[in-house]
Amino acid sequence: MSVRGSLRRHRFIGTAVSLSATVILASSLSACSGDSDDSAEKTYTVPASLCGVAVDPSLVKALLPGGDSVSSAPSKPNGGTARCDVSVDDKAALRLTQTWWGARESATTVAQGYADTDDGTVSDDGRFLYAGKAGVGKTASCTSSEHPDQDLYAVVQVLGSDIDDQAAMKSLITDYTKAVERSAACR
Repeated sequence: MSVRGSLRRHRFIGTAVSLSATVILASSLSACSGDSDDSAEKTYTVPASLCGVAVDPSLVKALLPGGDSVSSAPSKPNGGTARCDVSVDDKAALRLTQTWWGARESATTVAQGYADTDDGTVSDDGRFLYAGKAGVGKTASCTSSEHPDQDLYAVVQVLGSDIDDQAAMKSLITDYTKAVERSAACR
């Protein structure tokens, strides 16, 4: 075989190996990113009310993963807590909670009872604590004869996704807390 033919063959094999390696690497990377639907298209419509509380659908949607359908289900795990679990394509994605805590508590101390609130930012008035995956808000004037000497708190938690957006959480926990203040839970 001539030197010229040997060089052509070497260049062809080198190019083929490089191309194969690139295809394998790209396939591997796309397979890894395919484990999460966080960046998938959001083709669903978030309702304006979740479990009886009016919400801004755009604020909720900002903390939900991509998918085709959204649903919500209420639950009451104890006498002082009401939850609303929001699912996307039947997978838990967001939890909105209303819970009564002692009057001497604060958003900071209540946040200690919830995951993903570490290193959260506290609002200037101290009513809100928000991190990328969870937030806590203290209602301003909610009272209840069933819960004397307690204050009502709102909690939002991202579930089962890699969504971590502190600005979006700040907007949602602030809006949701104010919506709880206007709801039947506060009267």
